[in-house]
Formats: sequence, C-alpha cells, structure tokens
Amino acid sequence: MEEQIGTGFGVLFGLLIVIGVGAIVGYLASLMVKGGGSGFWGDVLIGIGGSFLAGWLLPLLGIHLGGLVGSIIAAVIGAVILLLIVRMIRRTGS
Repeated sequence: MEEQIGTGFGVLFGLLIVIGVGAIVGYLASLMVKGGGSGFWGDVLIGIGGSFLAGWLLPLLGIHLGGLVGSIIAAVIGAVILLLIVRMIRRTGS
C-alpha cells in the first residue's frame, strides 16, 4: 500500500515539474517570438511540445546539447520553432 502511495506521489510530482518547466519554456519562447503569447496553458503546451520536438529534431540534425542547461536551451529552441509553426498556421487559417 505504501508503495502505491509513493508511486502516485512520484507521478504527481513529476507531472507538476513537467508543467512548471513547460510553462517557463513556453513563456521564454513567447518572449522571443513577439506577439506569440498563447495564454498560460497554451504556453505550457507549446513548451512541452517544443521539448519533445527538440528532443526528436536536434539529434537528427547532429546537434547534441548535454546536461540540464543544454536540455533547457534545446527545449526553448523547440518551443520557438513550434510557436512559429503555430503562428504560420493561424495566419493561413484566417
């Protein structure tokens, strides 16, 4: 029983960290791309999506940023790319 509670707490804590880092990364990306703010939850989703995008795309391009700081830089790069893609889609859709 204690293991299940510990596991549940670990998952919840991990989720909160992902949301927090995603929010920070998304916010930083929205500052870099003027007028790119999508609200708190939009910035969180863009930050998380950008992290996944950077984790997939940068190694394909031969770019490897190691460590915590490198991971954050890669996530911001991915979020900026994703934010620019979202902006282009919004422009063509309207």
